[in-house]
Amino acid sequence: MPTQHDSETRYPDIEIYLAQAPLEALNAWLGETLDAPPLRAAGRRKWQTRGVHLGRPVPVLLVEKAADGYASLWFDSAHTPWPRDADCAREAAARLGCEVRCSLGGWQPGDDPDRFWQVLPDGSEGAIDWPDSGQ
Repeated sequence: MPTQHDSETRYPDIEIYLAQAPLEALNAWLGETLDAPPLRAAGRRKWQTRGVHLGRPVPVLLVEKAADGYASLWFDSAHTPWPRDADCAREAAARLGCEVRCSLGGWQPGDDPDRFWQVLPDGSEGAIDWPDSGQ
């Protein structure tokens, strides 16, 4: 489990990277989790919606093929159901049935920018070097 620079504090936003971004499954998950309407086109390879959690708005942006063919899913709010990226990655991997990657923790100067946390649909997880993970 990521621990570098992690504490029980809530991240100001959440970003995960999805190996696959099946829109139908993604829309169902976002609808159930954030009461969000389906993602709508917001430009080339970009999709957006706006959910709600505990009465607070949660803007959501999906960018297809953002990094090494992975889609970036960004929740632009500190008011998500997940305190950290890894918590969201675990739920997304389980619900969407795909590999999910995220940062190891809150990035600080001196941290290795290529170290990420990988969560697989079977629940296994661990730190990887990305893009050199060979995955």
